[in-house]
Amino acid sequence: MGTDVLAGIDFVLTDIDDTLTTSGRLPALAYEALERLQKAGISVIPVTGRPAGWCDMIARLWPVDAVVGENGAFYFACSLQSGMIREFAQSSEKRCEGRQRLDRLAETILASVPGARLSADQKFREADLAIDFAEDGPRLSDKDIARIVTCFEEAGAVAKVSSIHVNGWFGHYDKLAMTRCLFSRHYGLDLDTADRNVIFVGDSPNDAPMFGFFQNSVGVANFADFLDAEVTPPKWITRQAGGAGFAEVADAILRARGDQ
Repeated sequence: MGTDVLAGIDFVLTDIDDTLTTSGRLPALAYEALERLQKAGISVIPVTGRPAGWCDMIARLWPVDAVVGENGAFYFACSLQSGMIREFAQSSEKRCEGRQRLDRLAETILASVPGARLSADQKFREADLAIDFAEDGPRLSDKDIARIVTCFEEAGAVAKVSSIHVNGWFGHYDKLAMTRCLFSRHYGLDLDTADRNVIFVGDSPNDAPMFGFFQNSVGVANFADFLDAEVTPPKWITRQAGGAGFAEVADAILRARGDQ
């Protein structure tokens, strides 16, 4: 990626699991990279499959502008001036209806796929169902992961595979749709025209809509685990994996801007 492109970056969008984190932990160099980007006046926005409860904490306590969570179910933004802003893709009534359907679907999936389990963070979710296949137990086989996806899709739900979970929900939204909403409502920007000033960093198949849309899309090195999958790849891949890969991207941006 050229220095002139990197020097024009005003927004860094990033996945969290296995993009900011390494082996399930947030390393100091990745958090420090968030702080350095914010100090340089660059808006950092995690775009994640993680739950509303986590995203509330991240929006309040991390050096970020906003958070898109549950694969596009909402965005949260918090500031000293305005407090917490929460915008959802669906009404509370629609989310309640979806939750009831997902609770029934969870029983079907757990009965159909031995070894599948609810994610430990499920209780903190507003709009989706997360089935853990790699986070808190032995990794399931690709066949089992595909079966979980099929269960969601046969029930009429959207299903997305991350590096640790299969997330499913009822509704027509995703990470990219909610990011568009965030840019329009929170920043007053059209993402189609702001695209050249945005970079997205991710690691897995559920980032495919973002990789496909952003001309400045980056996969951390562990995205190589999914190169054989039929997913839209990023334009560039870092040399290092996880949080070190994210820090590599931050370093390149800050050098290009003369802030390092």
